Amino acid sequence: MSLPDVLSRIRTAEARAGRLQGSARLVAVTKGHSLEEIRRKVLAHGNFPLGENRGQEVRDKVAEWTETAQGAPQPEWHYIGPLQSNKVKYLERVALIHAIEDVAQAETVARYAEKWGRAPGVLLQLHNGEAQKHGIAPAELSGVLAGVRATGLDVRGLMVMAPYGQPEEARRIFRVAAQRAHDLGLSELSMGMSGDFEAAVEEGSTLVRVGSALFGE
Repeated sequence: MSLPDVLSRIRTAEARAGRLQGSARLVAVTKGHSLEEIRRKVLAHGNFPLGENRGQEVRDKVAEWTETAQGAPQPEWHYIGPLQSNKVKYLERVALIHAIEDVAQAETVARYAEKWGRAPGVLLQLHNGEAQKHGIAPAELSGVLAGVRATGLDVRGLMVMAPYGQPEEARRIFRVAAQRAHDLGLSELSMGMSGDFEAAVEEGSTLVRVGSALFGE
């Protein structure tokens, strides 16, 4: 599927939900793909945020862009994977971290932000109920939010991952996340991937993370 096709489906989902056109942004998940492929399949169609889930890969792509882009500004990099404290050092050029799970992670990011002279925005990952998944239990969310804000980081919203291949459960989880974000006064919602991004948009997602639909499995 081409990027214009994905965008068309996002806009159609916005219309079905009575949302403003453009209120859901596409984050192109570019992990494992070369800059040449990213330029051809994503950036040729506009300046879209690029999502990576490995710290070293972000670092290497930022460096390669600087070497090859002939002065063009860096793309907007997002970090969408589980956050390991020893990998935070690679995220200096990241604009948004999607998956803060506890206050200790936020404290690590805040310490590096002091060294960098800039701080990324952050999202808190809401646990979706699956035992093997990462995230913050709903009952603990307000306490973690207060603790992360105390580090000085800008908490912009929530992120959640839905169970694969369970469309009704995915929609329920999206609704829960949207309600939690609303209750906490948070505006960003990172939810929806290649298999369920239209449902996520219909339930209020502002950032959809699409990779395999753009690049193939």
